[in-house]
Amino acid sequence: MLLKPDAILFDMDGVIIDSLDSWRKSLNAALKNFRQKEISRKEFITNFWGHDLQDNLKRLGVDQQIGTFCNNIYSEHIDEIKIFPGIKTVLKTLIDYPKAVITNTPKECVLRILKKFDIDLYFDVVVTSDQVEKGKPAPDIIFEACKRLDVKPKDVVLIGDTDSDVKAGYAACCTVIGINIDADYTIKNLSELLNILSY
Repeated sequence: MLLKPDAILFDMDGVIIDSLDSWRKSLNAALKNFRQKEISRKEFITNFWGHDLQDNLKRLGVDQQIGTFCNNIYSEHIDEIKIFPGIKTVLKTLIDYPKAVITNTPKECVLRILKKFDIDLYFDVVVTSDQVEKGKPAPDIIFEACKRLDVKPKDVVLIGDTDSDVKAGYAACCTVIGINIDADYTIKNLSELLNILSY
């Protein structure tokens, strides 16, 4: 039986766009600027990818100023970001659903990225971690998106690719669709979403 949620919430990084290396390079540039040890790609994926930047800085035990620097220079790496194949087709197919982007990436960066790939018009709401008290894995960002869309979390589907997304979704009582990660449903890429949702 196909799902017919009241709204769809999309994580951005790793779901809509491939931005892993652009974020790792930004963080390493910030760490280097403050004379801190840089992070390997493997370590970044294992320990930091998908988590709120401020939480990552606390775990690294470094100054929060590094986060401000990282966010400021992230725009220099936006050209390295790629949109995953088939995303526009999926968004066009699901045009009748209310949709939100929920991401730990700062709002200014998110708006630039969505506009860069000409997909900003597909989303009714954008909620970022700098607009709520706590980023994912806390559920705050989901509650805020549902409030703006006027839907209940239990009636929406959340799509994410990290443990942070799944934890946030479960904490908010959403149905969670994981991309290459265990959740209520697991798919390999966003195009497979069309096999799960009614449209």
